[in-house]
Amino acid sequence: MSSPAGTLRLLSLNIQFGLQSSRYAHYVTQAWKHVLPTRNARANLDRIAALAAPYDLVALQEADAGSLRSAGLNQVAHLAGRAGFPHWHAAVTRDLRPFAQHCLGCLSRWPLRAVQYHALPGRLPGRGALELEIRPPGCEALRLIVVHLALGRRDRALQLDAVARLLRDRTDTVVLGDFNCGAAELTAHAAMRASGLRGVHDRQHTFPSWRPARALDHILVTPTVEVLGASVLEERLSDHLAVASEIRLRLEAVP
Repeated sequence: MSSPAGTLRLLSLNIQFGLQSSRYAHYVTQAWKHVLPTRNARANLDRIAALAAPYDLVALQEADAGSLRSAGLNQVAHLAGRAGFPHWHAAVTRDLRPFAQHCLGCLSRWPLRAVQYHALPGRLPGRGALELEIRPPGCEALRLIVVHLALGRRDRALQLDAVARLLRDRTDTVVLGDFNCGAAELTAHAAMRASGLRGVHDRQHTFPSWRPARALDHILVTPTVEVLGASVLEERLSDHLAVASEIRLRLEAVP
């Protein structure tokens, strides 16, 4: 069920291909799960779907679009079906078939419009931004940009430049995802600061999920977006915690 008219509930989560890590040692002991399928991942995807179901739009990072490690399952499509979202899109960022198909994803209560995938610069290919618009009945268009940025600071700086260039008009915009950096780096970046984007969370930590010490996951909004609330969720379904927000949509002008 969608939110009351004029509001939108957003969720963003790096799902780590459905893996449920609970300690740093799992990056070594469970490394095989990044290339081979496991039943636990499918069960965890269903828990992620239950978490996503109350929201209107969900941004996903580190999903798999269908490969050996996901047993051929497009995880974005699976989550859309299990959580009851009629509209979804998966954008492959790094195609390593047959072993993996890294992708960004979006689940929505409303049709996804003007969908574009932008490969982001960096020394290693595979980072990107998924841009799209939604337009709930009676509301102005809202642009969403789902990102998963690089681990290296130099590459992230180039990628933030590219993301800032996507804010090319006055359309209300939300940029959300796994930025792999804290709020201080975002506010220090000249192009991001000039864009007017602001974070909706008060530097709340999201990584690692079992003992959060870093704020890597963010929801950023342009100045005209009215934020009604924001939170970091406590459910440990990945190595990241999910971030959520509720915003007020701009109502369509009456002729």
